[in-house]
Amino acid sequence: MLKHLYIKNFALIDELDIDLHEGFSVITGETGAGKSIILGAIGLLLGQRADSKALKAGAERCVIEAHFDLSRYSMENFFQENDIDYDAEDTIIRREITSSKSRAFINDTPVALAMLKELGEQLVDIHSQHQNLLLNKQDFQLSVVDILAKDATQLKDYQQTYTDYQQRQQQLAKLQEDVERNRQQQDFLQFQYEELEHAQLKEGEQEELEQQGDILTHAEDIKTALYEADKALTSEQQGAIDQVRVALLALNNISRVLPKATELGERLDSCHIELKDIGDEVSRLLEDTDFDPSELNKINNRLDHLYELQKKYHAENVDELIAQRDNLKQQLQNIENSDETISELEAQCQQLKTKCQQQADILTELRQKAAKEIERQMQQRLVALCMPNIRFQISVEQSPLGRSGQDNIKFLFSANASTPLQPVAQIASGGEIARVMLSLKAMISGAVKLPTIIFDEIDTGVSGKIAEKMAEIMQEMGSHGRQVISITHLPQIAALGRHHYRVLKEETKQGTLSQLQELNDEARIREVAQMLSGSNITDAAIQNAKELLKI
Repeated sequence: MLKHLYIKNFALIDELDIDLHEGFSVITGETGAGKSIILGAIGLLLGQRADSKALKAGAERCVIEAHFDLSRYSMENFFQENDIDYDAEDTIIRREITSSKSRAFINDTPVALAMLKELGEQLVDIHSQHQNLLLNKQDFQLSVVDILAKDATQLKDYQQTYTDYQQRQQQLAKLQEDVERNRQQQDFLQFQYEELEHAQLKEGEQEELEQQGDILTHAEDIKTALYEADKALTSEQQGAIDQVRVALLALNNISRVLPKATELGERLDSCHIELKDIGDEVSRLLEDTDFDPSELNKINNRLDHLYELQKKYHAENVDELIAQRDNLKQQLQNIENSDETISELEAQCQQLKTKCQQQADILTELRQKAAKEIERQMQQRLVALCMPNIRFQISVEQSPLGRSGQDNIKFLFSANASTPLQPVAQIASGGEIARVMLSLKAMISGAVKLPTIIFDEIDTGVSGKIAEKMAEIMQEMGSHGRQVISITHLPQIAALGRHHYRVLKEETKQGTLSQLQELNDEARIREVAQMLSGSNITDAAIQNAKELLKI
């Protein structure tokens, strides 16, 4: 539950620092005093997007911080999965807003707004007047039935199967489209493949041919250079090899009298061996090098063919040509095997569709059962809310398989025995819709472990005994450790709150400021009396307020 709220420099709020309690609490105050501002601040804590206009005039930074007690709720998994420190008795959510940026924190860990919203949806449900419009939306009506049917596991399983079914259908449609397109150009694909296959492409062939061609093109220059090198190394008497041999003999002759000559001789001997090896290699290259015009012409013709294929197929090299050849081969094989592959995919689609239908039937059965129970409970609750002739029915009609199953849910309503059932949002008055929504919220709160529920003027359009009955429902919702807060203008509802807060607006030198105060018994009497009689509080109003408050 929300146990503490701190707001600084938000809209008309200079600083608000207040404790909140479990059970049923009420917030009252004149219109425009700032109740919507406080709700707006809480909304930011729940992941709503921030606007720099939220900053109090003249302030550089706005801070909104809430402390929650989650000790009665099993929420450890959320914190573990998101690597956030977990403190069940004091979980802190904070938003900081400046003119240029907004930051969010959970237990002092910076988080993305999406994560804050995910947690916020598990902590607080704010029901404002505009949410009554949800009664006109089938997805809301379906979600109510699903919550009370407790079919979350079955719905998740169905949605996974339905997703698999859709993906397999998309694969099948794409394959059929590709096959049809490829069949239309099968002859052309075959021609391209045969052309590339006939070319007998080999990896690295182009580089090797280009090198051989370069050698043959410069064969005369190469042969001349090799001849000069061979002559310099191997000619008799003047060749380097022979000269080194002479020097080696000279050193060997004096090695007995000059020890250093032995070392030099050994080094020169190594040089002599290396030079002989080089000379032999040069001689072989000289012998093997020859200008062969026919070979060069053959290489150039092959290269020209490769270049032509690369240009034709928009390839950078032979490797890309090989890749295109292999791709063409695969396309042709797919065409040949397409009937079999399509048949396999069609069988898979049918299997998944059958599974979807089976799971959807289970959902339908659970929803129909829940619908009957909802009808029964809504009948009881709405009769207790002074609607003796109420009829409330949930229509569960079949529709094509979709993301949520095969059920089309409609809430049908009639406040009078003589009026035919019609969609609730089309026929119910504002006060009737308020009672319907409160009854639904009461049922949902019993099925969902939600720590805090805030009603923002859900009592619009009702008064007197009906308001008192609505307050009793909210009071009951606030039992068992749950926190229910109602923002109200009705004294019958305000009087039943276990705790009472008043929002007031004050004019100061710094401008208009909003404050939130928790009222003691004496202040509550005066607040309820003012709600009964207006600004001129009479003794009768005081007495009436005491009776409502049972003080």
